[in-house]
Amino acid sequence: MSALPDPALSRAVLIGVSSYLQLESLPPVANNLPALAAVLTSSDSWDLPASHCAVVAEPQTAPAMLDAVQQAAESAEDTLLVYFAGHGLLDGRGELFFGLPGAVAGRSHTGVTYQALREILMDSSAHRLVIVLDCCLSGRALGTMSSGEVLADQAGIEGSYLLAAAPDNGLALAPPGAVHTAFTGELLRILRHGAPGSARDVDLDLVYRELRSSLAAQGLPQPQRRIRNTAGRLVLARNHAYQPASRAPADPAGSAWPDPGQCHTTRAFLDALAEVRAVSGLTITALSQCTQPPVAPSTISALLNRTTLPGTWKSTGSYLAGCGLTDEQIEEWKTVWQRLHAAEPPPSPASQAVAPSSAARGWRARLNRTRRRT
Repeated sequence: MSALPDPALSRAVLIGVSSYLQLESLPPVANNLPALAAVLTSSDSWDLPASHCAVVAEPQTAPAMLDAVQQAAESAEDTLLVYFAGHGLLDGRGELFFGLPGAVAGRSHTGVTYQALREILMDSSAHRLVIVLDCCLSGRALGTMSSGEVLADQAGIEGSYLLAAAPDNGLALAPPGAVHTAFTGELLRILRHGAPGSARDVDLDLVYRELRSSLAAQGLPQPQRRIRNTAGRLVLARNHAYQPASRAPADPAGSAWPDPGQCHTTRAFLDALAEVRAVSGLTITALSQCTQPPVAPSTISALLNRTTLPGTWKSTGSYLAGCGLTDEQIEEWKTVWQRLHAAEPPPSPASQAVAPSSAARGWRARLNRTRRRT
């Protein structure tokens, strides 16, 4: 299964309660929902259709909150993400429940229990589940996931990931006057701007590491997580702060080749292919003359402007060899291509178009400008 969810087969449900009758209101929560929805529906993230990203703001009753989750759980086949921001409370037995606007601590009937949410998710047809809880005491949910009947052990579920804003006895924070809650504000920053380093994509594991680092630096509560199987490699967004890492062997001029091991999505792989040519310093015409057997300039241009993986490896291998990569390095690239090719759904005729997106053109233009300055 691809590290990047299929938007046609994935769903997200974003739930938030900001106004309370008897508890302190949390105004930033109202801003969290549209901001997170905008990220998940953007082409730099999951590119979800708006109809696949449900926003449930200020639900007054349990059905008002859970009906959208139920519908998404029945529809999702690839990935299902459920997010809640608001007050997390404990009932008389110490179990977590999510506060609705009329919530009272200790009275679970004034909210929605985590167990009720979990039962819906356990029946989902999705292969991957992501739960993000931005509420006090959210770490209580981790214990439920680690019990004998964890979500990922249910039939048909490949992996699950629970990201909690606070430990099981900790408080999530909504700083006075802040636009977003502390946890979601940092989450949005990471998804929008990325994390400096050699990772081309922002996956769940990278999000967790960055959240812990940035929140700790601010003296804020440390997030918690629970992972099952390979869910940590699920990509949430493109890493806009990607920085090529130096690695050996490099080309004779001393520039480092991109690392194919950091390519978890088709888009990242194709961008890395373009970066290889930029590092080599060869024009497309000169590169064509270096390939054996010769690869026509038009074929190289088409390869660099693809939006889907090449169906066969031959031209890609010749292209990499012409750029100056060794047989061992080319084999690394081939292994990544095979992995991505196995996970990529069969392309539709429309997806065969080779015209680059504006984002791709911008990326390649930046590479070329950087090369000309060196």
